[in-house]
Amino acid sequence: MEYLKWSTADQVATITISRHPANALSSGLIKELAVVLDEIEGNEDVRVVLIHGEGRFFSAGADIKEFTAINSGDGFTSLSENGQVLFERMETFSKPIIAAIHGAALGGGLELAMSCHIRLVTENAKLGLPELQLGLIPGFAGTQRLPKYVGTAKAAEMLFTSEPITGLEAVQFGLANNAYPEEELLERAYTMAKKIAKKSPVSIKATIELLNYTKTNKYHEGVKREAELFGEVFVSNDAKEGIAAFIEKRNPVFSGK
Repeated sequence: MEYLKWSTADQVATITISRHPANALSSGLIKELAVVLDEIEGNEDVRVVLIHGEGRFFSAGADIKEFTAINSGDGFTSLSENGQVLFERMETFSKPIIAAIHGAALGGGLELAMSCHIRLVTENAKLGLPELQLGLIPGFAGTQRLPKYVGTAKAAEMLFTSEPITGLEAVQFGLANNAYPEEELLERAYTMAKKIAKKSPVSIKATIELLNYTKTNKYHEGVKREAELFGEVFVSNDAKEGIAAFIEKRNPVFSGK
């Protein structure tokens, strides 16, 4: 890996974006992330993924210099589609993904963060989609995800003005879950990841699938699928273990089966 570092402990895979100085998203970094996710998805010892940036930023955006090597609209369309495929995969990934955001998550960096299931930020982090300032538009589904978190009006303001919001504002508008002082961010994120890792992988996977129905406005399909998964999960070994542990007043040990 040239742009990413990753390790596992406590059933948590920690992915560090390491592409100095700004952790800009290049096509190479996107490819590496896809490879890492392949390895994590097949690793039964990993139950939660934590992504953060090394240095001053989470990710300050896409690699603008790389754009100069593309000389056709079709080339930019392919770049956009490749990023969209990866981020949609992250959004539907079978294991929860937590983004720990410090410094800045701008442009493609914020689009990456929005594809994660949970976003934790520092209080003074900067989150935004400034592409219009360059005469561009977001290309990794930013125009579609941002309104789902902050509402259409606030998304329009952020896009049209290119002005970022702070970590505290991101929590206020629903873009982030919690904000912390910078020195606490990674510890808080890791603590949450370990807490989630103790839950049943069977239940987690089913819940991720159902949460994604809420982003498609397919309420009745989501309710129907919830009933189906309720039956499937209830007869799993994890459900039997969870119920037994509750009755016996002990902590459950889930196998993921």
